Amino acid sequence: MVKFNFLILLAAAVIPLIIGFIWYHPKVFGTAWMKTTGVTPEDGKKMNMPLVFGLTFLFSFLIAFGMQFVVIHQMSVFSVLANEPGIMDPNSEMGSWLVNFMAKYGNNFRTFKHGMLHGTVFGIMFVTPLIAINAMFERKGFKYIAINAGYWIVSLMLMGGLISACPGS
Repeated sequence: MVKFNFLILLAAAVIPLIIGFIWYHPKVFGTAWMKTTGVTPEDGKKMNMPLVFGLTFLFSFLIAFGMQFVVIHQMSVFSVLANEPGIMDPNSEMGSWLVNFMAKYGNNFRTFKHGMLHGTVFGIMFVTPLIAINAMFERKGFKYIAINAGYWIVSLMLMGGLISACPGS
């Protein structure tokens, strides 16, 4: 059976914080990002940074939780069979079938590389359009979209890799 590994999800939730620290550093994309957003270093000093980082971690945890269903194919089996009688009873016919299925196929596609692929595709096909749509209404340019979408693609790629590769999740 596929189980939720909350320690891996907590570790995955740290990834956007680490990538953000690097990505938005002034020597990487930070200066360009500040120019496209109009944010100044002084603006950062006025923010409640523990709250911002705490909420970032919380939201990243929610993303990590949802990423399981994107990067772990075995989760789909459970969603299809969730209402079948006896699915959670390993002694029932359905439960026995599921135990055998997971024994045979439970580790298929459970690699860091495969999770990175799904995280990247999710970032490109889902997150980038969301950022781009908001950017158009906010009258932000391509550079704004590229910097923010790039950050999320890299973050989701690493989150997906970690979640997919770790057993028990």
